[in-house]
Amino acid sequence: MRAHRIVLSLAMATGLGIAVQTPAFADEYRGTFAQQLACTPDVWRFCSEQIPDVNRITACLRQNTTQLSDGCRSVFESNDSLPQPSAPKGRNDQPRSYQ
Repeated sequence: MRAHRIVLSLAMATGLGIAVQTPAFADEYRGTFAQQLACTPDVWRFCSEQIPDVNRITACLRQNTTQLSDGCRSVFESNDSLPQPSAPKGRNDQPRSYQ
């Protein structure tokens, strides 16, 4: 059991190290630190081949939603319930008044 904890801690540290090494100015939303911690074991279990591509990891986790740990699944469920931002309106998208 002790070896299992050591391996899990090492895997989490490695996963966080990869996340920290990526540029801070990246366009992808990576979630909060707590959300990343909740999903790190699932990333290693299901999506290790997609590391470090955040978009591919997210897609992989979504494909495996039913198999995710409770903590990681709740991250995706809470994010799915948030309203999606609408696209900004251009000049041609505004209603016209023909008076």
